[in-house]
Amino acid sequence: MIESNERFTDAWTNHHRFLLDVAYRLLGSYSDAEDLVQEAFSRLLRTDLDPIEDVRAWLVVVVSRLCLDQLRSARVKREAYIGPWFPEPLLYSDDAATDPADVVTMDESVRFAVLIVLERMSPAERVVFVLHDVFDFPFEKVAPMVGRTVAACRQLAVRARRHMDAGRPRFEADRREREKLAARFFDALREGDVEGLRELLAADVQMVGDGGGKAPQLARSIIGADNVARVLASIFPWLVRIDVTVEPHEVNGQPGAIFRDRDNKVLFTLALDVLDGRIQTIRSVINPDKLRHVGPVADAWAVAREVNQARRPTD
Repeated sequence: MIESNERFTDAWTNHHRFLLDVAYRLLGSYSDAEDLVQEAFSRLLRTDLDPIEDVRAWLVVVVSRLCLDQLRSARVKREAYIGPWFPEPLLYSDDAATDPADVVTMDESVRFAVLIVLERMSPAERVVFVLHDVFDFPFEKVAPMVGRTVAACRQLAVRARRHMDAGRPRFEADRREREKLAARFFDALREGDVEGLRELLAADVQMVGDGGGKAPQLARSIIGADNVARVLASIFPWLVRIDVTVEPHEVNGQPGAIFRDRDNKVLFTLALDVLDGRIQTIRSVINPDKLRHVGPVADAWAVAREVNQARRPTD
């Protein structure tokens, strides 16, 4: 019994983060990933560990099947989702109090644009692609996880790669350049500097938000440097006036920020796609359900009302 407990503790220490990495990429939701990883370890705790030669492989099978079931059940919900769907934002943290086992590894595969392409795949395609192409599991091990033959998994991977090749954007490789550009962007944003913003934006830049019908959001995507710069410059200085703060932060491996209300509650996150020295896409997540893992969530409707009140001309 003592040996089994030690094996369980070792499994948690050695594999928890890896399983979160897998589950987040499969689901696009950190909170759901946490729940399913916890469920996998709960099942391990109720299982006789003696016959299990490779505990990590056993856990990956359980997590993958749980994620596959959830992806299938979530498809109908996603079809009814109001507005664009983005994954739950991941924020890099160097906080010493943060357990490394609870932090998802940041790389290109967690960037918003990549996860949005994964979301367009069928559940089976997504699981096969993530396990094989992202985490290097051989098809022979992936096949029993998804209940398909090895040949069928190969075909699923081919289709998934076509989706990815068609939708995968390129990113600025130089992290320092991305950070410098983001710093200039947020300075211009605070000041409402239309010209300063315009020169940082690609000609065909797109700005889009995910509110899920639960928070104020743009009625549609804003496209084009002139349009995006004017909209940004017309909104964000008013947010600053009512004590909304901008906290630069890496979001899903991209330059971005957390916006907080005067009570330090999370209002929304912003992430920037950068390529060739210009911002290509601006994505905001303001759906409160997707921000709870970041911290206490602000009342975005109340903030919007306060901004509207502040913008009204006084007699």
